[in-house]
Amino acid sequence: MNKSTKNGQDHLDVMRKISKNPNLSQRSLAKELGFSLGKLNYCLKELKLKGFIKISNFNKSKNKIKYIYVLTPGGISEKTKLTIRFMKRKMQEFDELKKEMDI
Repeated sequence: MNKSTKNGQDHLDVMRKISKNPNLSQRSLAKELGFSLGKLNYCLKELKLKGFIKISNFNKSKNKIKYIYVLTPGGISEKTKLTIRFMKRKMQEFDELKKEMDI
């Protein structure tokens, strides 16, 4: 798996988790994904830079470091594209394994 594919998979994993629970803390999100906080922070910054997520803090919260992560329309579109690429890759892998088993 090349670096671009790995980054795409990481970004897809982050976007999936965010779409299911935008209120997760970075620490919780990193733990669920098996990422270090640094790796997650890097992914979040990249996704924000690309316009795929918005990061907002809760203005009325006493805990000013609490954030919410929201997929933008572009993020939803990118998540869909990454999911399709992931499924195509897995289908190719399955076909290759099936051919090997037929030998």
